[in-house]
Amino acid sequence: MRLTVYLAGEIHTAWRDDLMEKAQQKGLDLEFVSPQLVHERSDNIGEDVQGTQPNAYFRDLAASDINNFRTEVLLKKSDIVVALFGEQYKQWNTAMDLSTAIALGKSTIMIRPEAFIHPLKELSRKSNVTVSTVDQAVDILAYVYE
Repeated sequence: MRLTVYLAGEIHTAWRDDLMEKAQQKGLDLEFVSPQLVHERSDNIGEDVQGTQPNAYFRDLAASDINNFRTEVLLKKSDIVVALFGEQYKQWNTAMDLSTAIALGKSTIMIRPEAFIHPLKELSRKSNVTVSTVDQAVDILAYVYE
């Protein structure tokens, strides 16, 4: 049984590569999708499609509409959403993606460091499972196949 896993979270570290490699090592039949991982492409997509915008505000609006569309399509097609909250970057998009997944009734795994237990307590309680490492998330994905 092949499952699709949406990997929500910051795009500046290699956590996705780590998770996918560990899932592959366990022989899990998973397809992975994610937000746009090229930051410049994400920022520029509005103008790439709709042309030059009058200022930065409208540039961001145009890009966010298209990025939200892409995210919604991929979230809806996913069976599982894994959302990583890292310590280094602001995590607004991660919170939005995870909240959307929960509202869509998707099965969710939240990965968050101990330092974020308090600020993410409500979102953690809404997630199906909350862990603190990528390894733990991969173990949960593997458990689905037992």
